[in-house]
Amino acid sequence: MSPLLSQSVLEQIRMANDIVGVIGSYFQLKRSGSAFKALCPFHKEKTPSFMVNPQRQIFHCFGCGAGGDVFRFVMNYEKVDFMTAVKMLAAKANIRLAFETGSEESRMAKDVLYEIVAGAARLYHDILLKNPEAQAARDYLRSRAINRKTAEEFMIGFAPDSYDTVIRWAGKKYKRAQLEAAGLVMSSSGRQDGDENAQNGRWYDRFRNRVMFAIRDEQGRAVGFSGRVMQNDPQAAKYINTPETALFHKGRLLYALDTARRAIIEQHEAIVCEGQIDVIRCHLSGFSAAVAAQGTAFTDDHARILKRYADGVILAFDADNAGQKAALRATEVFLRAGLGVRVASLPEGTDPDSLLLQEGGAEKFRGILDRAQSVIDFQIDTLGAEAKSGTEAALMRISSAVLNTIAQAADPVLKSAMLKTASSRLGLAEDTLAAELGKRERRPRAPEPGESAPAGDKLPQCEMALLEHLLHERGLAALVKKHLPPDLLTHAKCRQLVELCQEADASSRDVMAIISEKDDQERSLSTLAAAALGAPRKIRSDFATHEESVKALILALHRDALQKQRRAIELKLQSAKLAAAGADGAATRQLEIEYSQIGYDLVKMRRWDTALPILELMQ
Repeated sequence: MSPLLSQSVLEQIRMANDIVGVIGSYFQLKRSGSAFKALCPFHKEKTPSFMVNPQRQIFHCFGCGAGGDVFRFVMNYEKVDFMTAVKMLAAKANIRLAFETGSEESRMAKDVLYEIVAGAARLYHDILLKNPEAQAARDYLRSRAINRKTAEEFMIGFAPDSYDTVIRWAGKKYKRAQLEAAGLVMSSSGRQDGDENAQNGRWYDRFRNRVMFAIRDEQGRAVGFSGRVMQNDPQAAKYINTPETALFHKGRLLYALDTARRAIIEQHEAIVCEGQIDVIRCHLSGFSAAVAAQGTAFTDDHARILKRYADGVILAFDADNAGQKAALRATEVFLRAGLGVRVASLPEGTDPDSLLLQEGGAEKFRGILDRAQSVIDFQIDTLGAEAKSGTEAALMRISSAVLNTIAQAADPVLKSAMLKTASSRLGLAEDTLAAELGKRERRPRAPEPGESAPAGDKLPQCEMALLEHLLHERGLAALVKKHLPPDLLTHAKCRQLVELCQEADASSRDVMAIISEKDDQERSLSTLAAAALGAPRKIRSDFATHEESVKALILALHRDALQKQRRAIELKLQSAKLAAAGADGAATRQLEIEYSQIGYDLVKMRRWDTALPILELMQ
């Protein structure tokens, strides 16, 4: 469970990030009266329907309905969760986050780790650019067509062939245990945890004589490194990554996601590669949606992260047997997350880097991406090439593997499409495959932590209209509190917002500040409030003031409740008439009296002056 921010800090972040300034940093806003407008970034439109209200610090689109506070905008635009949006806005406002859980000492320790890793990234980068010891690394990068500008953009560096480069850089500023916690140094076996008196000879740099790729998180902060050897050495690992630390979790990190995120959102599809240089080459060649894992198999966390930004992925792995097997393994992970998967078939002996370096490589790569196969086609082609085609045994083995793949798909539409493809390619009846699939399928997937259930509840018009008036005219909250019981509001979020309007009126506080305090991590209250504030007036016609409109809405909600009661009584009366002769006549007469009384009350509820005595009796 994520630690909770103190409400005071959350409100400080919200107030420090003027919504006009934040949204205006992403795209141009034009003033429109007291508000600002723009083309909506969340759907295609020709006429601006996206409005920003600086007084209320909310945004709302009249076209697609998107809306909320500054946190909700960053969540929607950057495709991040609530805590990430908070951290991004806190960083923008230079506000230190204070969580309600965890000690101050542990929070400061994590800040020091970020500082250390960022400093080490600059150290390695400066060594690459300026140090004579890095000449071999510069020659290697030049041979890979990576120039100085690219090295600066991706913060590429070099770790010299020395045991104490980082240790000497840290000096007395950082403790050895802190460097170890950041994954930069290791100690000999004699050291006990917390032993800061060990001699230098018992500490040594983890990364030596390697080209260093800084690994950044989604917010662009350096959290670790991937060090690559420059020559093929069977005795040395090709890559060494930072070990698992408080900052570096390779199962949740994707290389270059911080720079690829915007392109992935726009294209609805991520290009997934195997290595850092493949990703860098893709970005340099205009394929900015490329990312890669950190020398590990793709995890469910990787897939969930990409799902926030994309509907599908294209796997652009090496065109060898190992690359094909890696693609098939990754497929299941992405399918489980509800992502569509296509596989780019690169020419034999190539990878994205080598292909893009060829003359006309970008055009070739673009064509390959456009023609990328569905995962079922790829799997059948791959398995078919390995098996004796045409035999019943091969058909059974391939169809079994394909059905296992289809069973991983979380999206039912995708699953249906995959079945059709498999049926066509294998020459088997779709019904037969579907029946066999049903036997293999796992139990229905439970929602992931934090995942919302599908929104199926339609907003009641009267309740939304009431909310609109209360947000515009806070003083009317007392009128509603006096004459409208909360249980007459059927929509839970509307009811909660009405109660918050009443709280704001009683305490003379800003209602949006209270809503922000009580909001959930999906910012659903702020989103609903923005929709109410941004929507056209629900009640116009005969009413000239907010008060008259609110009175009419109170009466309408009471009438709805009375009509429901009357229908329930009517059903009971019908049942009584159909019952045996021995039915209780007194009970039936009582129901008839209640039915008539509700009819009388409904007539009175058409006007405020005649309804008021009834409303006062209900208090």
